[in-house]
Amino acid sequence: MATEKGAQRVFIGLILLSLALVFLVAYPFFEAFFLAAVLAGAFQGLHNWLTRHFRGRRGLASGVICAGIILALLAPITAITAFIVTEITQGVEFVSNVVNQKGLEGLLNYVPGMLRGPAERLMQSLQSGSASVWQTIQSHVSSQGTTAAQTVGGMVMATGTVALQATMMMIALYFLLVDGGRLVGWIEQVSPLRRGQTTELLNEFRTVTKSVLTSSVLTAGVQALAAMVGYFIARVPAPLFFTAVTFVFALIPAIGGAAVCIVAALLLLATGHTGFAIFLAAWGIIVVGLSDNVVKPILAKRGMNMHGALVFFSLLGGLAMFGAIGLLLGPLILAFFLAVVRIYERDYGDRRSTKPLILPEELRTAPTSPAPMPEEPRVKPSERIIHDKAHEDSH
Repeated sequence: MATEKGAQRVFIGLILLSLALVFLVAYPFFEAFFLAAVLAGAFQGLHNWLTRHFRGRRGLASGVICAGIILALLAPITAITAFIVTEITQGVEFVSNVVNQKGLEGLLNYVPGMLRGPAERLMQSLQSGSASVWQTIQSHVSSQGTTAAQTVGGMVMATGTVALQATMMMIALYFLLVDGGRLVGWIEQVSPLRRGQTTELLNEFRTVTKSVLTSSVLTAGVQALAAMVGYFIARVPAPLFFTAVTFVFALIPAIGGAAVCIVAALLLLATGHTGFAIFLAAWGIIVVGLSDNVVKPILAKRGMNMHGALVFFSLLGGLAMFGAIGLLLGPLILAFFLAVVRIYERDYGDRRSTKPLILPEELRTAPTSPAPMPEEPRVKPSERIIHDKAHEDSH
């Protein structure tokens, strides 16, 4: 018959095996679940407030928050797509009208001065050997057709993957907002840690994620304002639109707000504004780009009990190691380490002040007590009254 210790070991092995299997099942959607947990912790206060106003309907409050997040994600993407489609349509119509009225030579009048020479040489080569040129283009297109199809297929698959991850994130976020309290209570109940230690670690997770999210949004706002100044100085068309686009892309670590400044600088260069283009490119790289590395650690450390240098290196290290999601994982890993060390020092660490002081043999001497202070003579209360009365009569 199995002993109790043996059964306990078997159960521990089964728990570890089941944890490994659960990790394998959840690994394809790790980023979605992690972001859902981060957002659930960040929006917990808003969810409680909405639940009170909706008379305890937690599901309705979660649905409102999820709908707001979806609108916040889709609105800028829709606006950017509409702007790009409009600009492309207007550009195609403009080129078509110029070619129909003035021919291909008429397009040279709209080419910037620094690009006019190469454009003229390209036009002459097209006119002199149009047949051979088109044959070369056709053969090149046919030979590269497979590669292009693979590229398009990869883009479609990547888009589908992003959409699937976003969908899983929203579903997980909804249920975490509805039943997150029960999940936290269950984790505290089954956790092998002491009472309160699990809660402290979860609170640390919530504090760090909230600080990183808040600092990311505020840093994106700072970058957008800095870029807006550059747009107005360089006289970029539709500067407010480019400012909004900069804010959106500043929230994406892989792109950043400086990329929008570079695109706007290229547009200025294509329209012949070389000086403004160079200024805006430098402004975007130096001012807008570097502000992310300076402002974000300063804002993030306010909500975390962590030195600014640690926050800075945890952000950059997490970004280099885990990608965009590392901006959250890096500070979380460091904060988790510091919290574990702090809890261990507080609950299990040695109390150095209670250790006896052991002196070497040559320093050990017999304890000496200080000399007793001379005691004052005790005077009875009646004698003290008579003495005070005699002293008053003498005066």
